[in-house]
Amino acid sequence: MTLTQHIEELRAELRGIDDPGERRQIERELAEAKARLRGLDLDQREAALA
Repeated sequence: MTLTQHIEELRAELRGIDDPGERRQIERELAEAKARLRGLDLDQREAALA
């Protein structure tokens, strides 16, 4: 699974979560995944988006 796929799956999970604790956990995971994606250099980012 690519990093961008993981981000999309986390976003989809958030849409269906009602439990506040679980929501916070997924939001943290999403923030970490986005930070990792921002940290990739341009070539890696383009490959991750492909």
